[in-house]
Amino acid sequence: MRIPFLGKRRRKDELPGPEGLAELLAECALLRSQAEREGVRLDDGPASLEALDQLVPRWRDDEDTSEWLGNDAGLYLGTVIVRTVEGAAWDLRPDGQPVVRLTGGREFDVVDAGHRWAADGAPELSQWYAEVAEG
Repeated sequence: MRIPFLGKRRRKDELPGPEGLAELLAECALLRSQAEREGVRLDDGPASLEALDQLVPRWRDDEDTSEWLGNDAGLYLGTVIVRTVEGAAWDLRPDGQPVVRLTGGREFDVVDAGHRWAADGAPELSQWYAEVAEG
């Protein structure tokens, strides 16, 4: 997922700082709206990932919705990881792709994980989280 306003022409010193980036990536408007309609409260905690895993995947009938929801699911997964796993932080690849960087330098492509979840439901978001949280 490329973030258009962070396009390649921006200089690194023009990008938002870590807190601003975390806030921006945590928005996940489509996912939050979809979850709210289904009665799921997204509190940025690991239990909310389990609740998302239980949603009926009605979005799979609409390719555009599935694509956007996959982005949001990945960004939400990243938000939960960054807020609850010690040492985890957002980072941007040179191509603008947001990833979560873990202690020790391991990189986790949460957007890819979100797309896989939106398309197939497996692995579940809670499984991705458990794998990352275990280290």
